[in-house]
Amino acid sequence: MAASNPSAWWDGLVIEADGSTATVALLNGSTVQLRIIVPAVGIAVGEPVAYHPVAGLLSTSAIVITARAIRQS
Repeated sequence: MAASNPSAWWDGLVIEADGSTATVALLNGSTVQLRIIVPAVGIAVGEPVAYHPVAGLLSTSAIVITARAIRQS
């Protein structure tokens, strides 16, 4: 899904993370709170990430994990 929709990635920075959720400040000015499906070890506040809402993926420099939006503002 992500490969067939490469323009759907949203870049941002992690502003909160606790292993089961992450809040990302997107570069477009909005924020999205994500539920991490598999506990994510190593997602740190301040880390640059990319979120693919169509495929439900969160990509960091080290891992790509499944993530679903809980709330977006």
